[in-house]
Amino acid sequence: MQANKEHIAPSVIEILRIMDETIEAFFLLPIPIRPAIVTDLMSGLDRCLQQYTMKAKSCCGKFWRTNFFGLQNHFPIAIPDFIFSFVHAGSRNTYMPSLPGLTRCSAGSKFFKKKEKSQVPVRRKAQAGSTNMDDPFGISQLCVRINTMQRIRSGADALEKKTIMYLKNSGSTEVDSGLRTTFELSIAASLEGIQQLCEATGYKVVFHELSHVLWDGLYAGEVSSSRIEPFLQELEQYLEIIATTVHDRVRTRAITEVMKASFDGFLLVLLAGGPSRAFTQQETTMIEEDFKFLCDLFWSNGDGLPSELIENLSRTVKAILPLLRMNTESLIEQFRQVTMASYGSSDKSRLPLPPMTGQWGPSDPNTLLRVLCHRDDEVAAKFLKRNYNLPKKV
Repeated sequence: MQANKEHIAPSVIEILRIMDETIEAFFLLPIPIRPAIVTDLMSGLDRCLQQYTMKAKSCCGKFWRTNFFGLQNHFPIAIPDFIFSFVHAGSRNTYMPSLPGLTRCSAGSKFFKKKEKSQVPVRRKAQAGSTNMDDPFGISQLCVRINTMQRIRSGADALEKKTIMYLKNSGSTEVDSGLRTTFELSIAASLEGIQQLCEATGYKVVFHELSHVLWDGLYAGEVSSSRIEPFLQELEQYLEIIATTVHDRVRTRAITEVMKASFDGFLLVLLAGGPSRAFTQQETTMIEEDFKFLCDLFWSNGDGLPSELIENLSRTVKAILPLLRMNTESLIEQFRQVTMASYGSSDKSRLPLPPMTGQWGPSDPNTLLRVLCHRDDEVAAKFLKRNYNLPKKV
């Protein structure tokens, strides 16, 4: 998909131009402006623009030559072939990593942690600033698609207003009588496309482009020597690309999705980062500080996202961080209570293994279990071995 200086697909400019000319040509026809014909025209334009929107959002292949739906009996209008190389943008689940199996920490062994860190594969990525605009999978191209959806939204509004103006100028009395002049289908499709593409962009940035500094690197081994700064440095470059490329009407939404993905990634490292991650209570101070740095990046001294939005979306992380600071005996007791309350057990000597609910939280048994799995002390290791016989490695 080639993009121009407006960072939108040229094809959307062309299709909106064709529709504008079609509406103008229709009202120049020397025929009575009957409601049924106007309704057919608007319905056909709307459905055609909806089809284009769906293609631009997520499909492969070309936008095929067709007549505007519903107009064949009146005046068939052929659309030229627009040959695109659209590829599927993906979704949140496309980029989320597969979680490793539950293990128990090698309690108290800093040697073990250093050894594990050396085994973590680090994949070197190209600098964000060198993102190729011709790469259909690239972040810049996803930004172009977001802008294209926004142009469809604003273009549909403009076409609707133009149609109403032509109706009034023609002396029609049907303008205020419920005559269909709106682009309901295409506007709904463009709004859905904006949301899906913003989410895909956020999770692609965090879990694909930056997985080498987040999933593979953050807190792998010693916490003090694998903190969040490398992730923040590279994330800032991608935020700059989005801020300078995405239309200002949808820019906040796109950056918000990057923030949500970043918070999800941070929690996954803490709760499902595999046997290379092991945390002591004392290291919680550094982890809390790193999360504050992450929030501050998106706040950007008041020039970024609203502080209320950041506070709202960071609640889950902030509710779980105190669990890392809690002493192990209290953590085990809390886990025991919520597990029995949620699942019960006929065997009082062993606790049931809580499944993942997909909702991290201090009252979620699986969340508490994962904090114990990453707790670097002997008490947690013995509890996990005795109750679940969890291994030290996957």
